[in-house]
Amino acid sequence: MTRRSESSSVSPDMRLFVHHRTVYRFSEPQDRVIQMLRLTPGSHVGQNVIDWRIDVDCNARLRPGRDGYGNETAMLYVDGPLSSVSLAVTGEVLTEDRAGMVAGAAEPLPPELFARSTPLTAPDEALRALATEVAGDGGPPLDQVHQLMATIHRRMRFLPQKRSEVRPAGASFADGQGGATDFAQVMVCAARLLGLPARYVSGHILRPGHQHEWHEAAHAWAEVHVPDYGWIGFDATANRCPDDHYVRVAIGLDYRDAAPVSGTRTGGGSEVLDVGVRVGMDQSQA
Repeated sequence: MTRRSESSSVSPDMRLFVHHRTVYRFSEPQDRVIQMLRLTPGSHVGQNVIDWRIDVDCNARLRPGRDGYGNETAMLYVDGPLSSVSLAVTGEVLTEDRAGMVAGAAEPLPPELFARSTPLTAPDEALRALATEVAGDGGPPLDQVHQLMATIHRRMRFLPQKRSEVRPAGASFADGQGGATDFAQVMVCAARLLGLPARYVSGHILRPGHQHEWHEAAHAWAEVHVPDYGWIGFDATANRCPDDHYVRVAIGLDYRDAAPVSGTRTGGGSEVLDVGVRVGMDQSQA
């Protein structure tokens, strides 16, 4: 499935090439696999998708659509018997540094909806104490969110390896370490405790000096709706607002709403999921 942008109005600071591979291997042949794919970014101010393609290594049907959060989706249907399924995503995106500010993206829902918690972003006493500490220092909301991001970055250690399970924000914060998903969900939970709508974002990041390396997961960060500014991205993993090194793909209340791949299968046995992501500045590096 190939998609090209109809817009070319962005004056880019960066041209990024993305390659995202997902391989399912099953211990027993499967009768059918159905997956929801949130792998395709949208164009908006500061991000212009030039080319984006999803390829499947077997006879499959892809039905494009859009979910309730405005994310571009594709339903994948594969009939068996099959012992594995491989997805290859390649794309070219022009990006611009807007200091994390989001404009022109699909926004079918009001910001107030993102003020509610979910099981993965439910607050506990430690996270309430964190929000109270940040709020106690006073200052305008934008300064408080920046302080919150810096505090989470300082108190948690980043683990680049992908975890096999997705943990609630409270468990990740208590553990003091985690991947980008953990950092993003902690940031979302704590920002809501400050009284600000916040949402989870999945996407990709260019890591200078690591453009030829495969990473085990896509990146993730948070967006917070700040009075007088609107939606702004905050990446607690890197302690910075997303810039032209980022490709924004999907949003949701938590990880499950924006997961790159999710779905069901018909058949017994177990499965092993292998994910690899590489982002570069030229075609050969993606």
